[in-house]
Amino acid sequence: MAVFNVHVTIENKPGISDPEGETILNDLVLKGGDSSISKIKTAKMLKFTIKEKDKKSAQSKVQKICDELRIYNPMVSKVTIDVFDAS
Repeated sequence: MAVFNVHVTIENKPGISDPEGETILNDLVLKGGDSSISKIKTAKMLKFTIKEKDKKSAQSKVQKICDELRIYNPMVSKVTIDVFDAS
């Protein structure tokens, strides 16, 4: 068994409003005078450390856990799972 770090990024699907991102853009960035930035999107990240036989198994296991625990709403959220060798 190998050890992997798995990052699960949860963000709103395109077309779903992101009030937190809009607030950061309008109240922090634009008021600070940096007009070159036009959009900010927020996301949540979960970081897992998992023992599995390979990267594919690690990704599948984490996906299954996320689905079973309903840690995101598939109607409004996009989930990206990245697997890295632990070092």
